[in-house]
Amino acid sequence: MRPPAPAERQARTAVAVLFFTNGALFANLLPRFPQIKADLGIGNAAYGLAVAAFPAGAIAAGLAAGVLIRRLGSGRVAVAGTLLTAVGVLVAGTAGSVVLFATALFLAGAMDAITDVAQNAHGLRVQRRYGRSIINSFHAIWSIGAVVGGSMAAGAIALGLSRGQHLLISGVLFGIAACVALRFCLTGPDTEPAAEGTDSEDRESEPRRQERMTARPRTPYVLAALVLIAAAGALVEDAGNSWAALYLSESLRAPGALAASGYIALVGAQFVGRMIGDRLVDRFGQRTVARSGGLIAAVGMGLALAVPTASGTILGFAAAGFGVATLVPAAMHEADELPGLKPGSGLTIVSWLMRLGFLLSPPVVGLVADATSLRVGLLVVPAAGLLVILLSGVLQPRRRGPA
Repeated sequence: MRPPAPAERQARTAVAVLFFTNGALFANLLPRFPQIKADLGIGNAAYGLAVAAFPAGAIAAGLAAGVLIRRLGSGRVAVAGTLLTAVGVLVAGTAGSVVLFATALFLAGAMDAITDVAQNAHGLRVQRRYGRSIINSFHAIWSIGAVVGGSMAAGAIALGLSRGQHLLISGVLFGIAACVALRFCLTGPDTEPAAEGTDSEDRESEPRRQERMTARPRTPYVLAALVLIAAAGALVEDAGNSWAALYLSESLRAPGALAASGYIALVGAQFVGRMIGDRLVDRFGQRTVARSGGLIAAVGMGLALAVPTASGTILGFAAAGFGVATLVPAAMHEADELPGLKPGSGLTIVSWLMRLGFLLSPPVVGLVADATSLRVGLLVVPAAGLLVILLSGVLQPRRRGPA
């Protein structure tokens, strides 16, 4: 296997920048939500509906990503989406009414969804040039961006910056970074059969390309399984985001600082899993990594719920985060390679339907918790791990062949 060319290494760095800015932009707004809620003078119900505009916008616009990528190219679409996301975040942060706040979040969510598909499409294009897995490292960098964005917001609050000043600075900073990254993205159409300057053995032959574009009877079923795998990963992420602190503080009576550790443990372990995920995938294959991850999530969180203690629950959330670390990138990669679909279509569908997991999981867990207990509601986490074990057969096994 040939080493990556300088242009390909630059493109990898450019995609990493796009993932970083995507993670950082919205994270700059999240710590401002309590202040926005207080300034708008709204109750919990109105606030919840307004905040739900973000995933609603993502679902409304998500399917447009594939068409835009085919017409404009994944790099341009990712950068344009980043700039418009920054505008939506700025308007949401400075909105003087609930309607404007929700409308701006709807715009930000729509643009975030399009950016997400486009940057993953370009990342997978770079991965094909490399000839080995690198997509998980991009998602790890997204996690770093989210941490940096949240830290920036905390710093801005400590310095007494207004929301307008703070979000304008972050929007301009990350907008410029995205525009600079575009200069180093891969050129040419996303449907290119091979990279310029690649060895002939690395080029995709015309018969192979025609075979890849020919639909197979099982393609719809594989796509449905990939959607469920990605949704399982999203559900586990949202469980940590929405319920970890609440479960630890209310059900297990953990103090506030310790209660916050549940979510931190999940995202921290997820980051570690994504950092080492590419090496694991190259060595063992997507199927084995996903199946093992599902087992770790199911057993880890299952034991934590069976024997409820604060420390055990934190470890359980960490196991869940580590277990699902590679699921979303794996599902996106496999969907992007499905035969019979237009370029970007499989990736778009998985990304779009995956967001239903983020939208639907909080009310589902909440309804179960109200009817029984939050401990029972959180059984969705080990259930998601079991679902991944059952469906991971659609993922690729370890590739065998000469190095």
